[in-house]
Amino acid sequence: MKLRRILSLLALVLLPFGLAAGPGGPARADGEKAGDFDYYVMALSWSSAWCEVEGDARREPQCDIGRGLTFVLHGLWPQYERGWPAYCRTVERDPTRGESAAMADIMGGSGYAFYQWKKHGRCSGLAARDYYKTARAAYEKVKIPPVFAKMSKTLKVPADVIEGAFLEANPGLKADQVTVICQGGMIREVRICLTKDLEPRRCGADAIRDCRLKDAVLEAMR
Repeated sequence: MKLRRILSLLALVLLPFGLAAGPGGPARADGEKAGDFDYYVMALSWSSAWCEVEGDARREPQCDIGRGLTFVLHGLWPQYERGWPAYCRTVERDPTRGESAAMADIMGGSGYAFYQWKKHGRCSGLAARDYYKTARAAYEKVKIPPVFAKMSKTLKVPADVIEGAFLEANPGLKADQVTVICQGGMIREVRICLTKDLEPRRCGADAIRDCRLKDAVLEAMR
């Protein structure tokens, strides 16, 4: 899909409204051994949708008008071919406040960065500083399509247009390495599957679950 076509589709305007996000994803167990996983899933969250559903109620700085955030790093998640580990046992110390604060530019806030470390980062087997470094490297490997910085109005778009925009901006990616997540009728995330060396790879069977909505809501950028 050419970028001009993507821009055209994203220009379809609808009346703005808010929706709540529902739960999703496979069951998992907690407390696994750190470092035991098959690949990473990098989750990129559409900031305005997260703010609409969660962030505004928490008065998160990420949601302040004028921040101009598009897709931010939700997390870098160790993953099994089916399911994923969480809250793993590790001998590594937790990150300092300064280390977590340094991730706020791509994750929206230091508190969220620390939460991602506790739930997912410990499972990487890396030291906290190295996990944050790896998460940033993964984020920087993917180009966020610049068209999303023009989303000044809430739109209704086919979800596959979002995936198409990422594939257009990142020629090295393939469709089976990227998945778009909708919740409550809204575009919530783009997830990209990566090897432990941060190279794109096919998503596992339970991670390939593309949103099929033809009228998914893309909240206006703040």
